[in-house]
Amino acid sequence: AAASNWLNQLVGHVPSGLPQGRNLLEQAVNDNLAAGIPSEVLLTRPDVMAAEQRLIAANASIGAARAAFLPKLLLTAAFGVASKGVATLFEGNTGVWSYQPSLSLPLFDGGRLAGNKDIAEARKVIAVAEYEKIIQQAFREVADLLSTRATLIDQRQAAEALLRTQEERFKAAQARYKAGVASFLEVLDAQRELFGAQQGAILVRRAQLGATAQLYKALGGGG
Repeated sequence: AAASNWLNQLVGHVPSGLPQGRNLLEQAVNDNLAAGIPSEVLLTRPDVMAAEQRLIAANASIGAARAAFLPKLLLTAAFGVASKGVATLFEGNTGVWSYQPSLSLPLFDGGRLAGNKDIAEARKVIAVAEYEKIIQQAFREVADLLSTRATLIDQRQAAEALLRTQEERFKAAQARYKAGVASFLEVLDAQRELFGAQQGAILVRRAQLGATAQLYKALGGGG
């Protein structure tokens, strides 16, 4: 209803023939995520693109910057989990970025970063530092969201298994009540447990869908 009201306010009417929304328990949830997503997809992120434009403004070589600061690896393994390559970018339990850039090509025409104190040279240093930081943030976001999504998939599957159990329990309680071998209080208890299981399944489904949307955005799929 809220979405229809918003659409009506936006365009002046609600278009006919729009499909009706379904509750989260009725919607299909896709657990699949392609394996072998290359790290180069991060170059389509708006923040990375903006950082590259700042490098260009400082007369930097984008090819050299990418070669130096963008680890070339696969982000996802089978079943859409984070690849081992992503894990190697961060040190153990500390989570500190461990990738060391390799400047095999000159970043700027005309020499080195250090040595000059003028404003133009300072801007170059700042642009490079910002670019490296944004690349690190992009990889960290993807790694965190892949981990979160995997956890939520497990939680959703457990919640849906509990929901199926509570549905059977509620049906059994109704049958026992109709047969005269159980009180209506037993039916109410089973119904309360069923509602709780439904709510739990809905919440974890919503969390998984949200994490998946955030992951696609982190991979450069939307601004």
